[in-house]
Formats: sequence, structure tokens, C-alpha cells
Amino acid sequence: MVNKIQKVAVLGAGVMGSTLAGLIVGSGAKVLMLDIVPPKLTDEDKAKGLKKKSPEFRNKFALAGIARLQDKRMGMLFSKTQLPLIEAGNFEDDIERLAECDWILEVVTERLDIKQGVMKQVAQYRRKGSIVSTNTSGIPIASIAEGQDDEFMQHFLGTHFFNPPRFMHLFELIPNKKTLPKVIETMSEFADRCLGKGVVVAKDTPNFIANRIGCFISLEVMRLTEKYDYDIPTVDLLTGPVMGHPKSATYKTGDMVGLDVFWHVAGNVVASDVSDEERKRFETPQFMKDLIDAGAYGDKTKRGFYKKEKDENGKRKRYVYDRKKKDYVPLEKVSIPEVDEAKKSKNKYAALVYGDSEYNKFAWEVIRALLLYSAEMVPEIADDYMEIDKATHWGFNMKDGPFKTWDLIGVEKSVARMKEEGFKIPKWVEKRLKEGKTSFYTEENRRFTDYIKLEKKTPKIVDSNADANLRDLGDGVLLIEFISRGNSLSMETMEMFDKAMDVYLAKDEWKGLVIGNQGQMFSAGANLVAIAMGIDQKDWKAIEDGISAYQNTNMRLKYFGKPVVVAPFSRVLGGGAECTMHADFATASVETYMGLVEAGVGLLPGAGGNKEFLIRFSETAASNKPIDLLPKYLEAWQAVSTATLATNAFDAIDKHFLRASQTKVVMNADAIIDEAKKKVLQLDADGYMPPAPARITVLGDYGYGVAVAGLKGMTDGGFASEYDAFISKKIAWVMSGGNVLKGTVVDEQYLLDLEREAFLSLSGEERTKDRIVHMMLAGKPLRN
Repeated sequence: MVNKIQKVAVLGAGVMGSTLAGLIVGSGAKVLMLDIVPPKLTDEDKAKGLKKKSPEFRNKFALAGIARLQDKRMGMLFSKTQLPLIEAGNFEDDIERLAECDWILEVVTERLDIKQGVMKQVAQYRRKGSIVSTNTSGIPIASIAEGQDDEFMQHFLGTHFFNPPRFMHLFELIPNKKTLPKVIETMSEFADRCLGKGVVVAKDTPNFIANRIGCFISLEVMRLTEKYDYDIPTVDLLTGPVMGHPKSATYKTGDMVGLDVFWHVAGNVVASDVSDEERKRFETPQFMKDLIDAGAYGDKTKRGFYKKEKDENGKRKRYVYDRKKKDYVPLEKVSIPEVDEAKKSKNKYAALVYGDSEYNKFAWEVIRALLLYSAEMVPEIADDYMEIDKATHWGFNMKDGPFKTWDLIGVEKSVARMKEEGFKIPKWVEKRLKEGKTSFYTEENRRFTDYIKLEKKTPKIVDSNADANLRDLGDGVLLIEFISRGNSLSMETMEMFDKAMDVYLAKDEWKGLVIGNQGQMFSAGANLVAIAMGIDQKDWKAIEDGISAYQNTNMRLKYFGKPVVVAPFSRVLGGGAECTMHADFATASVETYMGLVEAGVGLLPGAGGNKEFLIRFSETAASNKPIDLLPKYLEAWQAVSTATLATNAFDAIDKHFLRASQTKVVMNADAIIDEAKKKVLQLDADGYMPPAPARITVLGDYGYGVAVAGLKGMTDGGFASEYDAFISKKIAWVMSGGNVLKGTVVDEQYLLDLEREAFLSLSGEERTKDRIVHMMLAGKPLRN
């Protein structure tokens, strides 16, 4: 029996197989990727001098999968340093090596006969006790392993990754009737902790859980579109965020998924052994069939329910399919007062479904269908209704899932209405109501995971202000939680840091501090509104005081006498990155997009970011003999000048925003605060001591001159505007150490003073003001 998964065989090197290989090596596990031997040599193979016995030819498809992983546009590999963890092979020469693997993951073509053939090979060469799974979105799991012995079946299950697996959180685990509980436990643990997935246990039924519910409700919405004679934009407005669904709502989601893929998923149910009533539920409407017949599959064909085209002037225009005209018409903005009112109410779901207008009735019919069908599917597709909520939340980005939504509109009230309208309520729901259970969730069971969840009252808030909470995580660990818009950093945030260190952490009962939150992002950086107001009012002292406060807070965090661990995730920008760089340790979500991006708003990092970046690059230079600081100095300067952004946590380490020795990359974003708390306790137990003050060797006038010399080529070539170059000179001045000789050793405060002076200088520039205002209004940088 496998207790720990350290090596995985990925069988099939297509897009899904190679993508999964990239995800798996991100966890640190090794991968053996196998595919078939090509049937014959191509002219290109012959031109390379390859023979049929050449490993490069025989492993051609697996090698192509590894090459595909290196395409940065695809984002399938976290770091090129992980490539050595993947080996390429083929089903003929390397099939015996399956015995080396703890988990054998089949990802071949979605054809039953091909999958069954692969399973026969696997059964012959696998090590007893190793886990075997098939990745399929619709083929019955039991049929894929048909004819295998009991030991094989005890270790066999379905593992359905949603595509693209790096970014989609849902992982459906489908045991067969003989799968051992220990196998389910091991696979669930690995998917959760090592692959970062939200695990649900589904039954071996058509489309499992998420696709069964998601496909049904999408088709129901399409039927109601025809019944109410609404156009597509109206329906997308009604079935979007106001209904707890993503902005893509129904039809935009269809375009993203692909109409052909959607048709195939619906067809899985139609072709399966279900009732005629169920089969009818999954029939696609004629207007969707018309689009599929016309090759309008959605985003991948640039037309589906929506399309984008350029007019004669080259301006991009959006169109939407008119099902009556059977043609595209210009997309116009839709406004529905009932939607606006619902969004303003305390309970948008109830406000939306209990109104009297036609729009309210449409919304009620959608919600009613979703709730009743989901309840009807218990226990057919899942034994626990919470698995359905998890699957739809993680797989289709439904904010609350069917049963949490049912609670929000009132179970008793809605059931009474359903009965009045002649609908049958599933017996298990009726039974719960008779027992006095008027909601599906309580305080005890409303969380989807066991990880720390920051809610209104828990963990306990011990102090707060407008922009930050101070929470008690238990075991003597405090948490500072950013709660401002965009989790931006303000003077109130700095005040909470000071209070945490001066009032709370000064007491022996507190062991250390975690910095983290569970918003949409870790932090968008410093509060631009406050900076813009200071510039507009020419209140240079207020700006200087603010920058000094940021610098002082970060330096206090760095040298505080108790451990400080930060839990970054998603966007970690500007001041958020600077805060992160001053902590003792980071438990970073793998999906961390980190950068010192201040140049985009006409400024430079002012809270120690230049200093910390320079220290990190100097450390890498010191590891080489002889030491040459110039290349690393230029690399650091260019990264700040161009607002370089790391695309994941491993990339943040490669780009030196994070130190490998002081970072744990956490695959599951839900776990980063738990991991941060553990790290605080570990550092405390190990007798934590703050780091020694840093001394930095700078390149002075020499380094500044080299950097500035390269700027003319950038501006002449159109790679940088004149003002970009102006900002870059300021950054070079700070990072070179200013007007000193090459090789001068300075302390951190010296560089902080240069940062603050340069920040103030740029604040007085009109073009910086223009950049800040443009970013605030348009949400993107201005190149002026």
C-alpha cells in the first residue's frame, strides 16, 4: 500500500498529460511521462539523422509534451528548474518502469477501447499496492478497468481534473465499489496538500458532480431564455454575480468552455443508461445546435454566443448572437432595475427571486430548477449534499453552491412555494424539515475545508481599525489582516502594525506574527488615493511622513524580536511586495504574482523594496567567484525599472523577490495561513533570533553611469518613453548608492534615505501625477 506519493507515471503526453506533469513536478514529485512510439519516421526525422531505434524518435511524443511545457504562454510549468524531474519514455521500451511509480495516472484519448488497452498494460507491469487512476470527464470508471483482478480494483479510481488543471481548483475523485478507503485517503491528501486542489468524492455516474449540475442548469437557462423570449445579454445579466455565479454567467461561460465541448458533455448523459426524462433534460436547444453546425464553438473560434470583430477603422467591436435572426447583432449594454436593487439589498438572492416582475420570475425558475435538481441528485451522484456545493463552487465558481443558496432564500419559504406550484420535493429534504432542520448549514458544518477561515467573528478579532484587523490565531500567534479596498496599505495599516508590536507582541504570551488575508489579493500596494491627494495639495511633508512610516514599519518587522511570517497570494504588488520582502519567512501560495511595480505609476519603491532587492541580488553575486556585482545590480535595476512581475511563487524565487531559504511554496492557497502559523511556532520553538543588520556594497557613480548609458538605446528603440527613462535614472541612483565610489559599503538606512528622497522628487513631477490618476481611473499604466 502506498502511503506517500513521490513518483508518478503520466500515461499520455498530449496537452492534458503534459499540463498535469507540470502541475505534479510543482509539488516536488518526479514524473515518468510515457506515450506511444510514432508509427513511422517523418521526413523531418530523417533529416535529423534519426533511426527507428533512436530514443529521440521512439520518445518523440513524450519529448514533445515536455517541450510544450516550456512554452511560457501556456503557463504549464512553474519553473524551468523543475524540468529535470520529468523523464520521457514510451509504452514499449519503458513500460516496465511503471513498477517504480507510486501513482500511475492515465491521460490518453477519451476512447473506452484505448483506455482499456492501457489498463491491461498497467496491470501487467505495475507494482502491487501502487495507485492507478484514469482521468476522464465522462467514460464510466468501472468500464475502463473491466476485467481486472480485485487487488487492481482496490487501488483503482477516477481522478477528474478540471481544465486547465493549474488554475481550476476542483478535483473530483471517483472510487469504484472496491476501492480501499486508504487509497481514497492517500489520493485526497496528495491532491489537497501537494497539488493544491479542492477534493470532492463523486460517484461513478455520468459527468460525475460538477459537470452534471453545471451542464443541467446551463441547459435549463437556455430553455428559459426561449420561454421568456429574452436575449442573451439579458440572461447573462440575470444569471451572473447577482445569482452568485461568475461574471461570465451562462452564455459567456459557454463560449469559454466551448460549445462543442459543452455538447459533448451533455451527450454523455444522453448516451448513458438514464431515464427518458433525464435524457430530455440534457438535450441541447436548436439555436445552440445551429451555432455548432456553423463552427461557432466560442472563444477558440472567435465566435459563439458572442463574437469580437474589428470594424473598417480597426476598432474592436462586440456582437452577440440573435437566436431569432440567426445572426450576430451589435452588443448593447443591458440594465435591469431588479438586478440593481438585488445587489444593494442585504440578501440579493431573496430579493431577486421573491419579486413580482417577469425578471424576478425568470430568476426564481432558474434557482428553483437548480435547487430541486441538485437535491434530486443526492445520493445518486454524491452521498453528501455538501460535495455538490463544493464541486459547483470550485468547478463553476458558484459563490455559494445550490444548498448554501437554498439557505439564503429560506428553505421553508421556498419549499412551500415550490409545493404550491406543484413541484415534488425530494424525500430527504422533506425529512430534514420534519425533523426541524430548516437549513442545510450550521456554524459547525458551513466551512468547506478544515483550514483556517477568516470570518466575521472567527478567529477572534482582538483589535481593529478601518484598514486592518488583528486576530488571535491561537497558540500565541497573532495575525494582521488587511481589509481596505484592494488590501492597500495606509497609515491605518501602519498603526495596526505598530500596535501589534508595541502593545500585544511585547507580552510574553504572544510568540509571533502572521501577515495575511483571504481577500481577492494579498495587497495592491500603497494607497494611491492618499498619495494622489498629497500630490494634489502639494503636501510634501505628509507624503514624506507616510513614506517614513512605511519604511520604519518594514524595518521593525525585519528586526523585531519575535518571528514574522507572511502569507502572500495572488497579486502582491508594490508596497505589498515590500512588506513581504521584510518578513522572516513566507508561506507563499504557488499562485503568487509579485512585483515592485511602482514605475507604472511614475514612482519607485519607497518602503525598502529597492534595498531588499539589491541585497538579494548581491547575495547571488557573492555566491560566484570572483565576485562581480555589476551584472546583478543591472538585473535588479532593470526589474524595478520595467515593473517586472513574477508569474508564480517559484518564479518569484527565481526573480529574487523571495528567498528560496526563507520561503515555503504552498500549492493550496487555502492552507497558506495554516502554514504561516506553523512556521511561527517552529521558529519560536527553535529559539528565534532576528537577523544581523545588513551591510551592502554599492557601485556608486560607476554603476549609475553604466545603467544610464544603456537608457538611450531603450528610448531610441521605442522600448521606453522619455519619462520611463527619467524614472529609471532615479531608480539607478538609489540602487547604485548615489554619489559614492564603487565598492562603498553602506547600511540599510542610507539606502532608505535615498529611496525616500527619490520618491518625493518623483511625487513632484506632473507626469507622475498623470500616471497615478490614469491608473486610478483606467486601472492600467499610462505610458507618457
